[in-house]
Amino acid sequence: MSAPAQQLSLPKQVAQAREKLLALVRESDEDAAKWVEEIRAKRKGKPSAVVVGETNRGKSSLVNALLGRSGLSPVDADVATATYLVFGHAESWEARACYPGQLAPVPVDLGELIQWVSASHPLPAGELPPRYVEVDGPVEFLAKLSIVDTPGVGGLESVHGELAAEAAASATALLFVVDASAPFTLGELNFLANVGERVETVVFALSKVDQYRGWRQVLEADQALLAEHSPRFAGATFHPVSARMYDMANKAPNAEAAAMLRERSGVEALRTALTDLLIGRSVMLSEANTMRALSTALTELNIKLESERRALSTGEEEAESLRGRKEELTGERRSSTKGWQVRMRSEIQRARLENTHEVARQMRDMQSWFRQAIDAADRDMLPTLPGQVDAAMQMVSGRIGASVGARLNRVTETVLADLFSIEELEMIRAQFARAGHPPVVLRPPEKRQPTTEDKLLVFTGATGGLGAGSMVARFLPGLGAVGAGAGVGASLVALAPVAIIGLGAGWWLQRTRKHTADKQHMKQWLSESITDARSTLDQLVSEQLIEAESQLALALDEALGKRIAGIEEELREVDKALRLDASERAKRLGVVNKRLAEVTAGRDRTEKLLASIRSVRDRA
Repeated sequence: MSAPAQQLSLPKQVAQAREKLLALVRESDEDAAKWVEEIRAKRKGKPSAVVVGETNRGKSSLVNALLGRSGLSPVDADVATATYLVFGHAESWEARACYPGQLAPVPVDLGELIQWVSASHPLPAGELPPRYVEVDGPVEFLAKLSIVDTPGVGGLESVHGELAAEAAASATALLFVVDASAPFTLGELNFLANVGERVETVVFALSKVDQYRGWRQVLEADQALLAEHSPRFAGATFHPVSARMYDMANKAPNAEAAAMLRERSGVEALRTALTDLLIGRSVMLSEANTMRALSTALTELNIKLESERRALSTGEEEAESLRGRKEELTGERRSSTKGWQVRMRSEIQRARLENTHEVARQMRDMQSWFRQAIDAADRDMLPTLPGQVDAAMQMVSGRIGASVGARLNRVTETVLADLFSIEELEMIRAQFARAGHPPVVLRPPEKRQPTTEDKLLVFTGATGGLGAGSMVARFLPGLGAVGAGAGVGASLVALAPVAIIGLGAGWWLQRTRKHTADKQHMKQWLSESITDARSTLDQLVSEQLIEAESQLALALDEALGKRIAGIEEELREVDKALRLDASERAKRLGVVNKRLAEVTAGRDRTEKLLASIRSVRDRA
């Protein structure tokens, strides 16, 4: 005898309900059941963890320690474009630069990895910056989950924060790295408050504990700050780790010392915690996707059974209602100057205006932020800003693309709601879901626009050369005149202190003027680059909207056609029901009512299990 449902664990309850409900759907609609099974078959094989943190917190060193391969993720890649490192499993080491939806992957030599992810290193000749780089290797840990390393581009309050949040939104968990030198910064707390709404699970690692004796006091301060500023993470577990100590184990004099160092490093404990936490979670998230598909299939089946019940119980009245609805939708489909097409064009025009304002706002905010960054930059920081601008432009472009897609599908919902009843809408949504894509699918740009960073670097190199040349031209004539007069040696000795002071002051003034001029030129370049980027984005959005209007018109016409065909099928069922005698109709009605009750109960059960999965997820 099986245990009562309330005594079963949640995964077992979900698995048991899934099989029963799938059998229920299969009895009535084999195609819908096959679609649910395809959704289950597509579940992700393993979860992922995205590693983020402020610059110089030891993120990449910790990633290398977790993977057990020193130097794999470039530790000095502190200036990066919008490029992630995605570590996965393979029988041998291999890497590829990825351009999803644009170009085929490009093989990458592991020794050149830093050139692909750091803006402070030139890309290999003839290559474009990738969206991300995949690195696969024979690491047992990676057979269970994948790791995403997000190189810093100026800290969590700059572009890096946006990039990290975007990467983390689709991950199973966020591995947030802080170090033991000091408690949370305001930037880190703000980032957590922002990303907390988008990320299900956050694991905290306190790095460099071997370098700071007071790390326990810093840990207590971090926990107090979380409780005050990010209550959701109050009481969160921190994993004290030392990547350096873990690396020292490779140089230990014997196996016992190596094992002790690895244990004290905390890296192995963190690795175990990530595995234990994410593997189980991945299973439940995959089950949730299957249960959502089941809920959609059961909703569609419920609507069909309700229609069949009405046909058996009301007869001619239902037929008359269906005929009227068919005539109404046929008129809407034939209309080209009023109704749904007018509303669709109006809503698309609204979306066009909204996106124009959004592009302007995004670019204005980015320009304002980088102008402030230029003003605050020292000589070392100034040359790194083009890489950050490039990353920000990529990020804004992606965000605008997502915004266009969201607005267009909102247009779809608005127009569909005008065309169809609530019950018909449920049916249409189920059809779109089973089609595998929303009504409007935006195409990616054909190729990524080249960065303008090279133009700036050439310019700054040229101005630097001109500055040095003018300095030499200024001082050499004076020295030549001194050498031409009598008593050259005495004159040089007498003038040496003055010449040295003069050269020092001139060098300082020249360098200061050059730095100020470089900032002005950087601002001019920034303005031109953002103007060019805005023009490109506006053009891309306009092209997408023109294409999307055509897609949407076809999708809505198809929805109308399917609904009309569905009504015709329902009318045929009504005609069949009308030809039945009273006893046979009553018998058929009993069967339909029983099946309808089963489907309604199954759908309710699905929604309750989904709520339970969400509850467990949120508590974790």
